Order: sequence, then structure tokens, then C-alpha cells
Amino acid sequence: MTNHGSARRKEIGAVYGAGLIQGVALVTFPAASIVFTSPTDFALSRTEYGGMFVPQAIAAIGAALLAAGLTQRLGAKRIYMVGLVANLASMALLVLSRFVASEHALAYVVLLVATGCLGVGFGFTVPTLNTLAAAFFPHNVDKAVLALNALLGSGTALAPIFVALFVGLGIWWGLPVLVGALILGLLLFSAPLPLSPSADAGSVGLASGRTPFPSRFWIFAAFALLYGVCETLNGNWASLYMTQELGATTAQASVALTVFWGTVTAGRVLLAAIERWFPARTACRVLPLLLAAGFIALALLRPSQPLLGIAAFALCGLGCSALLPLVISFGQAELKAIAASVAGGLIAFYQVGYGIAAFGVGPLETRLGISLDSVFGGTAVVALTLAVIALLIARAPAGLVVEAPQSRA
Repeated sequence: MTNHGSARRKEIGAVYGAGLIQGVALVTFPAASIVFTSPTDFALSRTEYGGMFVPQAIAAIGAALLAAGLTQRLGAKRIYMVGLVANLASMALLVLSRFVASEHALAYVVLLVATGCLGVGFGFTVPTLNTLAAAFFPHNVDKAVLALNALLGSGTALAPIFVALFVGLGIWWGLPVLVGALILGLLLFSAPLPLSPSADAGSVGLASGRTPFPSRFWIFAAFALLYGVCETLNGNWASLYMTQELGATTAQASVALTVFWGTVTAGRVLLAAIERWFPARTACRVLPLLLAAGFIALALLRPSQPLLGIAAFALCGLGCSALLPLVISFGQAELKAIAASVAGGLIAFYQVGYGIAAFGVGPLETRLGISLDSVFGGTAVVALTLAVIALLIARAPAGLVVEAPQSRA
């Protein structure tokens, strides 16, 4: 019994540690946006910079959709390990890109492959981590998923700090080296662990990826997609918005991105702590309104107000904070028959939104002449749409179970 408890604690440590490391890996590329767009480094245009994330979104969508079905055939551990290996390959390719940075076309191809590998890693790892966290704590799913995503958010907040540090030292590539070393260590730590849901996890555990989605799922999917647009606009474009629209220094831009991801994390931790007084479904209704307010504030700022820009990104981060983990935990709780498919499906739709925001901003600027501040202001409408959908999601009683429709032969 003691050995079983020790093994389970190690499994939980591996899952939550992977969440932290995945967060750092995920933001490594956007955190280094100043390097990628600098004329003295990669000299990417805004459209090229945005296009760099298209393979990531496509690969993440495919991996997330395949994850549940592959888990049934191969087991959660193998999918988790494959995801980590893909993340490791992404970091290795990012380090390699520095050696070919002077060859613009070749460097860009290497970066595209690197983000594609990161997408595979994210798409396999994150749904599996969410499902395992829910299965390890079947009687407290909301807090388990919030805690996991708080650690993922902590990683995303650390990445800009590390980038600023390594850029200051003249070795921006130090971050992917560090992340690669952490992933390698996690692989070695995880290899001997079973990494499977407990026998008493019940229907919160892994489910068949072949079960069709019920109509209720698509409400959650729409929410995840629009959330992906809002989060990515902040996460991928904050640094460039700060430097090129608000006249901020590189340090201020890094602070803004760190503050955004930091408040995302702080919001998740806070909401988990005060859930008794501020229920999760109430938070789901309120947070999109804070996000919309943040976007409006960013659209109204002037080039001489970078410090207010940092405050506005903090508000956006708080608005984003718990929305994705909440929609995943709500979906898994309501659609228990397809819990694993729900996690993967929602991550896939989140990545669709990610792709739209990551790539779409460049063409909006270059082809339609829409300024970045107008893009941020317009996205307030998306956040308000999230608020409307949140009313539909949060309306269901916490104990409601929506059964999946029967598969047709």
C-alpha cells in the first residue's frame, strides 16, 4: 500500500511537472518574438512571424483529436511520452535555427518544423495531462484541472523572464537549451512510472475516442475556439504591440508578457482557493467581461503609455485565467462517457482559435491596413461573445451528466 501510494505521488508529480515545463515550452517562441523580428537576427516580417505558428496549430489540432483514440490503443503513458519527445525535438530545432539564421529561407523552414513539433507535443501532452489529473482526483476535478493549468500558466509566465535574461546575456537560445534539458529529465523520471488512471477513477478516466460528440459538446467547443483567439492575441502579439505601438522598451515588453501570463496563473490559483465563496460557474460568467474590458483599454492607449499597457495586459490575463481549465473540467464532468475525447476535442478547438489569432493579425495589418490597436479593440467583441456562451455553459447544474449518443454501426 505504501509502495502504491509512493508510485501514485510520483505519477502526480510527473503530470503536474509536465504541465509546468509544457507551459515554458509553449511560450518559448512568442516570448522570443523580438529576436525573430529583429533585423540583426532572423528579420521575419509580421506575416512571417504569424505564419510561423500555423504548423503548430495544425499539428496540435491533429494530435489533440487523435490523442483519445490513440490512448485507447497505446495507453496514456505512451501518448504522454511521445508528446514530451516532440517537445524535445522542437527545442532542439529552435537551437539549431541559430546556426542558419543568416540563411533566411532555411532558417524559416527550420522554425516551421520546430513549431510543428511543438504542436504535436502540445496536442498529445496537454489533453492527456488534463485527463490524468481529473482521473487522479475524481472527486475534485475542477480544482485538479485548475491546479494543473495553474502550473502550465506558471511556465508561460516564466518563459518571457528567461528570454529577457538570456537575450541580455547575448544567448537567447539558452532558453530552448534549458527547456530541452528539463524535458529530458522529465522523460527519464517518467519512464519507470505506470502513468495510468486509478482503478477507482470511474467514468472520469479515459474513454473511447470513437464515441460521437453530443450536441452539448459544440457549445463548449465554440467557447474554446473563441477563447483561443483571445488568449493568443495577448500571448503572441503582446511584445510586438508594446514595442511597436506603445513605444515600450524590450524590458517593458517582456514585463507585459510576463504580467499577462502571471495574472493568468494567479487567477487560476485564486479561483481555486476561493471557490467556496466564488463558485466556478460564477467565475465563468464574470471573467469574459474582464477580458473584454482589457481589450478595450488596450485599444484606447497611446504611444506614450506603455506602463498602462502592462496594466491592461494584467487585466486581460485575469480575464483569461480560469476559462480554459473550467470549460475542460465542466465538459468532462457533464460528458463523462467521452471524458478523454472532450479534453482532446476542446484542446483542438482552442488550437483553431490559436491559429486564427497567431496568423491572422499579419494579413489584417499588411493587406487590410488594420492597425494592431484596432485588432485588440475588435477582439473585445469576441470576448463579449464568450460572455454570452458562458451563460449557456454555466447554466447547467454541476451534477448534470449529459450522456453521449449511441454510435451507429
